[in-house]
Amino acid sequence: MAPRFNLIVVLSLCLSLCLFPTPTASLQQNYYANICPNVENIVRDAVKKKFNQTFVTVPATIRLFFHDCFVQGCDASVIIASTASNTAEKDNPDNLSLAGDGFDTVIKAKAAVDAVPSCTNKVSCADILAMATRDVIALSGGPSYAVELGRLDGLVSTAASVNGKLPQPTFNLNQLNALFAANGLSQADMIALSAAHTVGFSHCSKFANRIYNFSTRNPVDPTLNKTYATQLQGMCPQNVDPRIAVNMDPNTPQIFDNMYFKNLKQHMGLFTSDEVLFTDPRSRSTVNAWASSSTKFQKAFVTAITKLGRVGVKTGSNGNIRSDCAVFN
Repeated sequence: MAPRFNLIVVLSLCLSLCLFPTPTASLQQNYYANICPNVENIVRDAVKKKFNQTFVTVPATIRLFFHDCFVQGCDASVIIASTASNTAEKDNPDNLSLAGDGFDTVIKAKAAVDAVPSCTNKVSCADILAMATRDVIALSGGPSYAVELGRLDGLVSTAASVNGKLPQPTFNLNQLNALFAANGLSQADMIALSAAHTVGFSHCSKFANRIYNFSTRNPVDPTLNKTYATQLQGMCPQNVDPRIAVNMDPNTPQIFDNMYFKNLKQHMGLFTSDEVLFTDPRSRSTVNAWASSSTKFQKAFVTAITKLGRVGVKTGSNGNIRSDCAVFN
């Protein structure tokens, strides 16, 4: 009887592990309550100081978090600087447009945390990035939410690992859904997270094809609002300085709101990957619902960004806490 009982126990354990995987079991709210109890206030104060210096802090930090989590998980590997022997994630072509203010936000918040003796080298850069992301969203008018914490910093960062892992401005709905599904995120999560573009900006080169050479028959993308297309051509003339960038939300570019969805309904999504959320009937109803209800959008966004924060979390021997966010220990 004993061997059979042992077998049942083993099978039950295997079944529970299969049905309820625990890669994020270490993440919890108030993770630092007994380690660095005031950490969230320290980070928030540092982020607010940076926010008061430049609004770019908001989109730069949100985008940094997204680009980090979609490549090898939320482990601050995107912050690592390249060396003579290693080209890091941040120097992959897809990451070269990450604004320096995002990196600076995390580095300054980390310095503020480590300046408290009881907190020195106790809080990971990955967690500081997650908290800073929540804080910039709230500072720009978006929802505040409890952040799950307990991530370790990654031990690897290579430019090659970025290839194929980030959504492109030309993606259609199938491509977007496939990429997000690979990270455990649903179509609704994808649409909610895309709305972070409400405070984003883009260099002209990322959408120039839509306003100048979309096709032989239609130089301007016919799904693009004609008045908006003319405005974009004025801001982004051909052969424009590659450093020039425009707001992705032409109406409320410094407020984290549901205007993104209202813009899509007016065919004013800047990227093909934005506008497709409205032109594709499979996602249109969600766009309509969140354009009509800020409350529903914010609830969905908090759900989505919480799930994003669980992607590829490092624990145990798979990570550590960096003393310098840009350099491996």
